[in-house]
Amino acid sequence: MADNVVIPLHAAAATVALLLGAYNLLRRARGDRAHRMAGRVWVGAMYFVILSSFAIRSLNPGHFSWIHGLSAFTFVTLSIGLWAALTGRVRTHQRFMTGSYLGLLGAFAGAVAVPVRDIPQWIVHRPAELALGALACVAVAAAVIWAGSRGAPASRSAAERS
Repeated sequence: MADNVVIPLHAAAATVALLLGAYNLLRRARGDRAHRMAGRVWVGAMYFVILSSFAIRSLNPGHFSWIHGLSAFTFVTLSIGLWAALTGRVRTHQRFMTGSYLGLLGAFAGAVAVPVRDIPQWIVHRPAELALGALACVAVAAAVIWAGSRGAPASRSAAERS
């Protein structure tokens, strides 16, 4: 029963994190308002994805699986990346956040590539709901990007300040 609520929320947060992570990694400017806002929402979405994964136990019913070990590892790498950003350790921040994002991409590939997992099943049995959910995730990510890029002029990136 809990999986009926947790899994779609988990997938939605992961989708928003995929979009915002790609946005931040592909941008040239770093450290400006848009980067920070997208990064804050990305970190929040990632923590939600990590923590909600512990409520999902359908792979090994009633027990944790090896995937939960990856969630614990990602909790650590994400936390180190966040700590590095807060303490001005830019290179460490870049490395750990990039690694956390690559782990998210790997988890996404696993969720989509295995036919018995929920996303492939939703594609076949609930395509309209899946499309609507994906569209909502794109709208949330777009709103975050838009909010971060409007208002006060963007501050100079860390590279420009040096």
